[in-house]
Amino acid sequence: MTRRQKAGAGPGGDEKTLGLEFADNRLALQLFGSHHNHLARIEQKLDIAIDARGNQVTLNGPAEAVDAAAKALDLLYGRVERGLSVRSQDVDAMLRMVSVADSGDMDLAVRIRHRTISARSPTQATYLRSIDRHDLVFGLGPAGTGKTYLAVAKAVERLVNGEVDRIILSRPAVEAGEQLGFLPGNMREKIDPYLRPLYDALYDMLPGPQVVKRLESGEIEVAPLAFMRGRTLANAFVILDEAQNTTAVQMKMFLTRLGENARMVITGDLSQVDLPRGTHSGLRHALRVLEGVGGIGFVHFTDADVVRHPLVARIVRAYDRAEGQMRVGTKYERDKAGADERED
Repeated sequence: MTRRQKAGAGPGGDEKTLGLEFADNRLALQLFGSHHNHLARIEQKLDIAIDARGNQVTLNGPAEAVDAAAKALDLLYGRVERGLSVRSQDVDAMLRMVSVADSGDMDLAVRIRHRTISARSPTQATYLRSIDRHDLVFGLGPAGTGKTYLAVAKAVERLVNGEVDRIILSRPAVEAGEQLGFLPGNMREKIDPYLRPLYDALYDMLPGPQVVKRLESGEIEVAPLAFMRGRTLANAFVILDEAQNTTAVQMKMFLTRLGENARMVITGDLSQVDLPRGTHSGLRHALRVLEGVGGIGFVHFTDADVVRHPLVARIVRAYDRAEGQMRVGTKYERDKAGADERED
């Protein structure tokens, strides 16, 4: 794949210089990107210097960063050798992976015929592995971390490979209070706005006509949580999205639908509960009740796993800080009020 040239210490003791040579000039150009923009991205992210000449690059900078860059370039070159494209987000994802992941995470991906969806963070790799190993998995964390998208990808992979007979995707229509009868239009028109993100993920993984055909045949079902009551979901891959907006009763009902040869993935973000004031989240309750129960996977994403626009991660962190300060302020007010009462 690549040949490493002689490495040496740079002028700064802990600095390192390393040369890489790529076997195929044409593939090397794809790896480097237009006007070497991928190399520039690696330079910026790792604070190193990269000099490219033909199919060779020389890396110079802190030893740890140089090693990370070399590993990322090796793995990205492997992508282009397999006929996969390399985009800016793929470069960012690989840099995240090489920083903390073990070598087994690097090639962890969902393969759907001619489409490959790779893990873009170590937590995403853990999530995919957990879905393979457990019949029930909870994916928890902020928006933009790929919780729902990867779960749908896994579901489509299993359906296409014949490992399950159908996919069932569900969400609580909390904005309508599950009172769908009061909304205008037929049932499909009433529920579609709440389930749109699930349709979007499906259309991103399968050709449009296939999605329509499978929806019509019942191989893929997209329905609000209220429609799950009384059913046994066997030979299916079942996903409950936005689970933080379930009640404890709804969550218990959904969990007990799990049938023979079925897999269930439940995703949610406990920082975005939209339930009426005083109603406790069924997701939070389930995490407490199911702690220590065997056969269940729990995967926690953080803002470091956000794979949307880089600004999204900064927005998530800003809101987390603000909410933390609000909790501290509220506790201070409660403590002060209690002290005042004791003095009275």
